[in-house]
Amino acid sequence: MIRVRRADERGRFDHGWLDTCHTFSFGDYYDPAHLGFRSLRVLNDDRIQPGQGFGMHGHRDMEIVTYVLEGTLAHRDSMGNGSLLRAGQLQRMTAGTGVRHSEFNPSPREAVHLYQIWLLPRRRGLEPGYEELAADPERQRDRFRLVASPDGADGSLTVHQDARLYLASLSPGTTVAHRIDPGRGAWLQVLRGKVNFSGHDLAAGDGAAVTDEGSVTVRGADAAEVLLFDLA
Repeated sequence: MIRVRRADERGRFDHGWLDTCHTFSFGDYYDPAHLGFRSLRVLNDDRIQPGQGFGMHGHRDMEIVTYVLEGTLAHRDSMGNGSLLRAGQLQRMTAGTGVRHSEFNPSPREAVHLYQIWLLPRRRGLEPGYEELAADPERQRDRFRLVASPDGADGSLTVHQDARLYLASLSPGTTVAHRIDPGRGAWLQVLRGKVNFSGHDLAAGDGAAVTDEGSVTVRGADAAEVLLFDLA
């Protein structure tokens, strides 16, 4: 079964400095029908204006993955990490027993567009950790690239949950397939462009939950990019 979540159905808040869309309940947005999907708890589509950002704030007991689509994001945290994440790069932060961090758009002119993802960890009280993954457009061109996994396979980020995240950049007319093992589910999020997802036409910002399916296919209707979660 495939259940579609349209972009305009998400919770949206325009704070001036931040334009954000929440696929699942988050902060002031609460929808009892959309509290998450399996271990996927947060899927926020954020646009931060030049010179703006999130000040130092705390998290705990969450696996946080950030993917920058456009622009640059400056990150600092209480573990001593400080870096600039540019378009195409990913970051994993294990909040565990507690971590504080800030996220800021250092550009004086360009907005930064990113997705922030929260996964529930396999257990509470993990040691905080941090990791980055470099952009590699060729590895995801017309194929699924593994970008996060429980064991860091294929150079992916290591997340402390039975979850695998894949990115694919699709040319118009190109189809990619993914097998889903029995008992697992999947979530597809369209990041850019338009696709046909196992018979469903989806556009940027649309998502879809997959249960009780042995495989799925994604075909690019135009140049598109998608993020696929394979979840226990």
